[in-house]
Amino acid sequence: MIKLRAIAEEALAGLLTDGMTIAVGGFGLCGVPYDLIEVVRDSEVTGLTIVSNNMGVDGKGLGLLLENRQVAKVIASYVGENKLFAQQYLDKVLDVEFSPQGTLAERMRAGGAGIAAFYTRTGVGTPVAEGKPHAEFDGHVHVRERAIVADLALVHAHTADQAGNLTYRAAARNFNPLVATCGRVTVAEAEHLAEEFINPELVTTPGIYVSRLVVARERTKEIEQRTVRPRVTVEA
Repeated sequence: MIKLRAIAEEALAGLLTDGMTIAVGGFGLCGVPYDLIEVVRDSEVTGLTIVSNNMGVDGKGLGLLLENRQVAKVIASYVGENKLFAQQYLDKVLDVEFSPQGTLAERMRAGGAGIAAFYTRTGVGTPVAEGKPHAEFDGHVHVRERAIVADLALVHAHTADQAGNLTYRAAARNFNPLVATCGRVTVAEAEHLAEEFINPELVTTPGIYVSRLVVARERTKEIEQRTVRPRVTVEA
């Protein structure tokens, strides 16, 4: 099976439809599949449900889909960097399902592992648990969380090989491997394409999860919050 495509548009050709659920990798602005997101924006599909740790920032990452009014619902754990997100939520344009970060990660992992639901103590007694089944285990109340299986998963990897095996770099590994498993179809963009197969000992996402692959175009690495401190000069 040939997975490599020449451009991002080819990688997503025939996969995008109105009303679909898309899981998207990334942590802040790190490890975000920018090329693939831009193709989704340009396709003008609407009514999307986006599952992601966060929704980027205004004008960057998944924020582009918000600007284009393509998103109907968001399942996320953190959205504090996006003013447009807040405005659309307050205007009731956007349906939002908040999920604690660890719970969101496990919901995607469970979806990829074929586990329909699981119980966790996280969120019990908070609005997160309202309307969900509860059960007691070992003297503690737990809330039941449903797994997430997306129609399409978009991920950003550091290195890929022709078989679709993926490795990630630093914080980009936080959510991308989980997203890669929970999509019925997974499309990956990678910064580098290995000439040989990646050493199996180093593979994070096995190629069996990846349907299509594209080499990401070079771009400036975005920084969500740039914080620096004055350089201290030490006198001899």
